[in-house]
Amino acid sequence: MNTHEYQAKEILISYKIPIPRFGIASSIEGVEAVLRDLSLEEAVIKIQVHAGGRGKAGGVKIAHGRQEILKTTRKLIGMKMVNNQTGSQGVIAHQVLISEVVAIKKEYYLSVVIDREKKQVVLIASAEGGVEIEEIALKNPEKVLTIPIGLSGVLRPFQKIQLIKFMQWKAEMAKQGAQIAQSLVQAFMDTDASLLEINPLVADQNHQLWALDAKLVVDDNALFRQQKIADFYDPSQAIPNEVKAKEHDLAYIALEGNIGCMVNGAGLAMATMDIIQYYGGKPANFLDVGGGASKEKVAEGFKIILSDPNVKAILVNIFGGIMNCATLAEGIIAAVKEIKIHVPLVVRMEGTNVEEGRRLLEHAHLAIITVDGLANAAKKVVETLKGKE
Repeated sequence: MNTHEYQAKEILISYKIPIPRFGIASSIEGVEAVLRDLSLEEAVIKIQVHAGGRGKAGGVKIAHGRQEILKTTRKLIGMKMVNNQTGSQGVIAHQVLISEVVAIKKEYYLSVVIDREKKQVVLIASAEGGVEIEEIALKNPEKVLTIPIGLSGVLRPFQKIQLIKFMQWKAEMAKQGAQIAQSLVQAFMDTDASLLEINPLVADQNHQLWALDAKLVVDDNALFRQQKIADFYDPSQAIPNEVKAKEHDLAYIALEGNIGCMVNGAGLAMATMDIIQYYGGKPANFLDVGGGASKEKVAEGFKIILSDPNVKAILVNIFGGIMNCATLAEGIIAAVKEIKIHVPLVVRMEGTNVEEGRRLLEHAHLAIITVDGLANAAKKVVETLKGKE
């Protein structure tokens, strides 16, 4: 789950990582309250959206004086940001973060992530902050330091020395930098994060380090034990269909194709999308209804798929392990009758009680195409679209 910058900063503050004073506002009245509370005469104003590249998109401004701050925030609240991260639909900023200005002498980069290839947590550091770390790693890999972190979540003394030397921190800054790094690692571990980033981490004119920006991404599967972070969820930053799917406990991700997919199990869903692509089609979504989907869940899944105007055909691919194929067939039949599906529907099912499931579909007298085998199903659903594009 993604969080807003101000939410990530709230987490960092709880770990005593230095953050410039800030406030959040969603209206001009809120902005005025922040200015009064913080006694600000100049401010950094940032739109709060779940996407990077805000500065390049015009979503980060520095304003001097009360009137300029108010004028700037009027433009930023409600701003629609569109870039390669948001997609063509963009995201709207309903809130702005208003922060005091820090006189920056030097920018650094610091983050903790899961290295999927090495199967471990790593601390990533660079003395080149304020830009994308991928760009630095590609052009100047020698400027990026990667430190493996053990399961204890503790930076060992030699690792702190390695970090301090690499970042060229001296005296009190070295002590503070090492402490920030350790706190960042601990926060990462405690929040079940997959990414916790400070970019930039800056040194001011007095050699004091500050986290000017922060990003926190938390593993969805851990939210049951991260209630505070679960409460950070902002549906306004998600695609409407994904919000609706979340309400019905369905795993849904919108894509850009025209073949809707309904599958049980994430691995099978990935394989289904791959084989659709292999046979020349383009999946419109990832939708995992889970192992024990009810009739109601299946119906909601169809509604969500069909609410995408790009969907021109649907492939249902189910392996009945926990799920009974007859129950699934009943759910599909009920959904087709209720929703009046107007696009070709191809169903492939295997597993528990599959013969009864197929019998129910074949005798339902509905426009449902039943197919044996995943490859045949993918071919069939792609064929239904020929001449319709």
